[in-house]
Amino acid sequence: MDTLFWKLKDENLLPIKYFEVDFPSIVTRKIHNIKSKPPLSKPIMESHSGESLLMDAHSLDSSRYAIVGADLRELPKLEEKLKKCNMDPHLPTLLLAECVLIYMTQDHSANLLKWVAGLFQTAMFINYEQVNMSDRFGQIMVENLQSRKCSLVGVDDCRSLDSQKERFLQNGWETANAIDMMKAYNCLPKDDVRRIEALEFLDEKELLEQLMQHYCLCWATKDSSNLGEDMLWLGSP
Repeated sequence: MDTLFWKLKDENLLPIKYFEVDFPSIVTRKIHNIKSKPPLSKPIMESHSGESLLMDAHSLDSSRYAIVGADLRELPKLEEKLKKCNMDPHLPTLLLAECVLIYMTQDHSANLLKWVAGLFQTAMFINYEQVNMSDRFGQIMVENLQSRKCSLVGVDDCRSLDSQKERFLQNGWETANAIDMMKAYNCLPKDDVRRIEALEFLDEKELLEQLMQHYCLCWATKDSSNLGEDMLWLGSP
């Protein structure tokens, strides 16, 4: 269960509306959890301006939160469902994906990125995903997942930081940047690093570094509304 909406609400940082998209079968389970657990349902109702939520087996829609069951490869159906939940593509929009695109074929992920760039006037897309998958460590990761019947069909776009950026630039995005997670970790404040490393003793730091060098953050922007410095600040490496 992704708890980002609830964390943002607790910190009074909610966007105008928060959308979550997942496969219909998973959304059904998430909606069941929301309905049956007051700590999940109460914050949604507190931020809702209507009398009741709009809900069916594969979607839930409120004033500030919506969860939609859809297949990202079926873009017309996805767009229809999002607009039914009052998604406004004219508003500046932040999109987050966590190890999603690598499970799609290159054609399907390219179509998705192109669709997003064409639909939203001003947007930032942040993608957390594998990278440097052409070396031996990356190949072992692929083989281990394949042995569990989990195929990374989009792995060719994860060859390097450059290939991660290029997929955005070739599909309608104006800027793209990327760093591996080791670099991101090294940019954290020292107090945060000490707190993290105190949580659990780690005797194989070299293995952790190898793993973090094979995941990355890639972010791309499209600034049709000329937000300028704000977008540049968010998109700077």
